[in-house]
Amino acid sequence: MTEASHGSGRSTLRRAAPLVAGGACVALLATLPLLNIRVPGILPTATYQPGTLALLSLAMIFAGLALSYNMLLGTAGMLSFGHALYFGAGAYGLGIVLENLSVPLWPGILIALVGGLVIALVTGAVSIRVTGIPFAMVTLAFAQGGSVLVRRNAAVTGGDEGLSLNTDHVPDFFLGVINTRNMYWLTLAILVFVYLVALWIDRSRLGHLSRASRENDLRLQVLGLRPAYAKLITFAAAGLCASLMGVVYVLLQSGTTPTAVSADLTITILVMVVLGGVGFRWGAIVGGVLYTLLDQRLTVLAGSDVIASLPDVLRVPLSQPLFILGVLFILVVMFLPGGIAGTVDAWWRRRRGRARATSLRALDAESAGAPDIAQEARP
Repeated sequence: MTEASHGSGRSTLRRAAPLVAGGACVALLATLPLLNIRVPGILPTATYQPGTLALLSLAMIFAGLALSYNMLLGTAGMLSFGHALYFGAGAYGLGIVLENLSVPLWPGILIALVGGLVIALVTGAVSIRVTGIPFAMVTLAFAQGGSVLVRRNAAVTGGDEGLSLNTDHVPDFFLGVINTRNMYWLTLAILVFVYLVALWIDRSRLGHLSRASRENDLRLQVLGLRPAYAKLITFAAAGLCASLMGVVYVLLQSGTTPTAVSADLTITILVMVVLGGVGFRWGAIVGGVLYTLLDQRLTVLAGSDVIASLPDVLRVPLSQPLFILGVLFILVVMFLPGGIAGTVDAWWRRRRGRARATSLRALDAESAGAPDIAQEARP
């Protein structure tokens, strides 16, 4: 077999490896509700029990939300401070539709998603007229406006108390503790769908144009291309995916609160993306899951007797989960500037570079007529 055929086989294997690994991960996650796996300190109960399934479902919701935000920041380079607006649009949209229109669940979801898409298109069309910090400030202004509307229209949104989900039109297999596994599988399916949308965006001409616009918007305009169109479609796709995760969130939690549209949630999503690695789809998922699990488990740890028994100098900061998360985020930024995925990717590239250099040295030795040296260079 020739060296070219060897290289072609390795290239095909490298392309297929992410697909195989992703399929294996999805298959494993899909079977978790049927398995009795315990992870002390991370999962509260066994994987087949409702408490753990609800926690994992919440983690996948935020993983999908982080993935949608990565479309903006990682693909198009748009730093948004208002992404929670579209998550809240999906959550509040479904709750309001089911409460006031008395439609079945699936048409209600469709109406909520159409509303989220319209909001994303309108706000995106205004926001992309500027770039950089002004863009971030415009998106923040839209999110703050949405938060004010939610809080001051208590008759529709429930105000500060939040909005409870009207379950009269929700199918029974999504209701009750006993059906938590059905919500888990629904959340997993939606996460896979959002990932496929992000994959399509990244690999399509639209994604290439968005990335090129991130580097030099003016050059694209000179070439006769339309970067604003690409950025608007990417913005709308990210907003629609965020609304979809909001719909699943309100079903899982049986309601929502004004925090779903707050700027604090957007900052949290940004932390998830940076933690996982900006520009890496699997990094956004890892960041979202890891942050959610840490947030939940650190909250339990903060109220434990172990922390309560510590001296005040340790007890006070350790009893604040946000303090611990903040310290961890600082450590990641300092020592893993590319995030988890960026660090793994850099290590893998260095490893491949060393292997390629070794192979080239072996070939050079063979061509120079030094088989002994070539033999030593081979692994």
